[in-house]
Amino acid sequence: MTHEVLNQSTPLADVNLFTGNRALQDALRFNAPSLDTARLVALGAEMGSSAMQQHARLANLHSPVLHSHDRFGRRIDQVEFHPSYHVLLGAALRHGLHGTPWSLGAGGHLERAAGFMLFTEGEPSVLCPVSMSYAVTPALRVEEALYADWGPKITSTQYDPRFAPWHAKSAVTLGMGMTEKQGGSDVRANTTRAEPDGSDRWGARYRITGHKWFMSAPMCDAFLVLAQTAGGLSCFFLPRLLPDGSVNAIRVQRLKHKLGNHANASSEVEFSDATAWRVGEEGRGVPQILAMGALTRLDCALGTAGLMRQALSIALHHCEERRAFGKRLIEQPLMKNVLADLALESEAATALALRLARTIDRTENGSDEHEAVMRRVLTPIAKFWICKRGSHFAQEAMECLGGNGYVEENGEGVMARIYREMPLNSIWEGAGNIMALDLLRALRGGPVGEALRDEVAPARGAHPAFDAMLDHVLEGLDGVTEETEARRLARDTALVIQAALLKQHAPSAVFGAFCAARLQQGSDVFGALPSGCGLDAIISRAQLH
Repeated sequence: MTHEVLNQSTPLADVNLFTGNRALQDALRFNAPSLDTARLVALGAEMGSSAMQQHARLANLHSPVLHSHDRFGRRIDQVEFHPSYHVLLGAALRHGLHGTPWSLGAGGHLERAAGFMLFTEGEPSVLCPVSMSYAVTPALRVEEALYADWGPKITSTQYDPRFAPWHAKSAVTLGMGMTEKQGGSDVRANTTRAEPDGSDRWGARYRITGHKWFMSAPMCDAFLVLAQTAGGLSCFFLPRLLPDGSVNAIRVQRLKHKLGNHANASSEVEFSDATAWRVGEEGRGVPQILAMGALTRLDCALGTAGLMRQALSIALHHCEERRAFGKRLIEQPLMKNVLADLALESEAATALALRLARTIDRTENGSDEHEAVMRRVLTPIAKFWICKRGSHFAQEAMECLGGNGYVEENGEGVMARIYREMPLNSIWEGAGNIMALDLLRALRGGPVGEALRDEVAPARGAHPAFDAMLDHVLEGLDGVTEETEARRLARDTALVIQAALLKQHAPSAVFGAFCAARLQQGSDVFGALPSGCGLDAIISRAQLH
């Protein structure tokens, strides 16, 4: 009897991640009331299945391997992935999470945002090339000849893993190469050079020489990269294979050994007279990369919100089945507080991320001045705050499982994988300071205070703590905020917007508890909700049903 396994929770598997997520459904209904969610129901079932969980485990357990040369000594610069990686990436394209929304019209970006969150719950790291393909598509559309050839392949949902020319493939993925070892976020310090090399039907052609310290997903079919020209920093389209089928001069030096994100290959590369075509005007590389970065920052917020939801679901499932001190963990009063607090954070992150997605959907499918201002200000706010909360959230959710949450167990420890993944979205595409400074720049570009007043008007007067925080935030938006206070302003603005959204599409218990804990009490630790917050109702709403 002493060797019998007792009181261990079962794996959370074969659940529908969409139909069981009330917070996501309500937020989506609020932002896109007429959206047909049938495809999201199918995606939720697929990503919650034990089969896809197994693929996620294997893709992370068996990391990509770089083969710089073949056995005859020829340079090949190819990365080999576990077959499960290709299954996952194929599913992401099949569900249209890459360039497809740009061809769908109104509602496409919101559906894609919800799908991106659902897919992230199952496996986030294969989404790197998916996210980049989504973000670079608008930039590439300015070059008509290039886009005429590549556009249909970028939006295709038929994944093709072969290392082959674009015209021979059913679908392609795109990547980006911006960061250099001496500059990091300061791309103006880049040293990679581009020299003119004539022109052809794709436009002005150049030869690229230099390096990139981080170039994720090096097996993408093409990349947008930054390089210096006589006219300044410019953007270029650099394919892996040239139109004649020959391999471009992209030398993969090594794959990065990262904390997490193990299924994705992040590389350091050298360009040795590589062929590329200019995208946009010479010297306009920085504005182009900022536009692309705004879209990948959306995905950082969406991805973190998805990881939060999966960590919460695992914690709730474990606490439903595990017993301690004569009760199920979920019945213990202090654990209830922790779980309810995590549920609040998860729902608030979902609300803010989808609201940002709505700004993109509205502004890309029409002209809306209010949505344009909100898109500009919500991008750095959502990226900063949701991603900044991710690591703290994952640590607390892991603690709900105790030592079991800390164990990797050959990739079966999903909570440990989530914990390792969380810091990436906070760092990638601009860490916290970059986002806070971007918010200050946004304040100089339009009537942000006025737009925020209109945005949160439905919640004005609903809770005294909300009104007090709103007045404080408006003072910061309308006045002059010192650079040293930029993070505080980003946090406070995010909290106000989250509260206003919860007032409009979450139960009163959720809104009231959020205001009491985040705006009035200013809790600095999860599980410190004040009494009377309706813990049972909040937990019940968050449980997978």
